[in-house]
Amino acid sequence: MADASSAGWPGRVAVGIVRSDPPQVFLAETADVLDRVLAVELIARSDPSHLAAAGVLEQVRDALLEERWGDAVVLWIQATGEAVDAYPDEPVWSERRLDAEKASFEIRVARIFEEPRGE
Repeated sequence: MADASSAGWPGRVAVGIVRSDPPQVFLAETADVLDRVLAVELIARSDPSHLAAAGVLEQVRDALLEERWGDAVVLWIQATGEAVDAYPDEPVWSERRLDAEKASFEIRVARIFEEPRGE
């Protein structure tokens, strides 16, 4: 039984993409969980000397300890220059949601099969 924190799962998912080399992708069942994942898996594992050099180490630590996950992420982005793209409510495609029969029907009525318009 789904609880309130995962009401959209598995139909929706929150995605975080860190544009590092190589890119890092984080998937979570809600945006709130994604914020916590980024805090634990990304920000908390950061080299403290990099954040200290940027003058935000104590602010990041405070934000983490106070569970202000979004603030910690913003401070981390500003300090590191790493971009984090967040998509808080993306669809999850499953066999049940798009089986072969439905896909076949959708293809046949799709725009690609309309007659081209004259220019």
